[in-house]
Amino acid sequence: MRADAARKREQVVAAAVGELADLAKAARKGEPTRLSLDQVAARAGVGIATLYRHFPTREALLQAVYQQELTRLCDEAPEQAAKGPADAGLLAWMGSYLDFIDSKRAMGDSLRTLVASGAITQSETRTRVATAISYFLTAGETSGVFRPGIPPDDVVAAMVGAAVAASPDEQHEQARRLLVLIINGLRLTP
Repeated sequence: MRADAARKREQVVAAAVGELADLAKAARKGEPTRLSLDQVAARAGVGIATLYRHFPTREALLQAVYQQELTRLCDEAPEQAAKGPADAGLLAWMGSYLDFIDSKRAMGDSLRTLVASGAITQSETRTRVATAISYFLTAGETSGVFRPGIPPDDVVAAMVGAAVAASPDEQHEQARRLLVLIINGLRLTP
């Protein structure tokens, strides 16, 4: 891919990330959350034809967004865990993961289509997130902040459970409070 084409592709993905974040905020206010490809193209500063040249379907764009954002989030974990303290770092990372989940809710049916087609798998996502969390658990265990032997997948289940179980009326705020409870449960001395 030529450098200018790659740059335009990146602009489109970045614009879609921004649009999805805006839609997540709108959803918390009860507003509609349908991603407009015309708005993505305008935000990216490209024509709609350029968007479709790189992403022939809405699902292709959303798959690229999902993969890029998951990779970015998981790639940040080792450095964030190394900065310490592990409990504060994990709580901040988990908050970023909640934001990731929020923005993906705006994908709606398109995300369900990607999962159904196998383009995005829950098992791969869960494995990647568990690997990211393991950096924090290792750092926390080493520093004496977290109890030893906590399976990363248990933390993933608790974190996702917090996001799903939170009351629709105050989903974002309640989920963040539940994350604090999870962190407290991981600590050696709560």
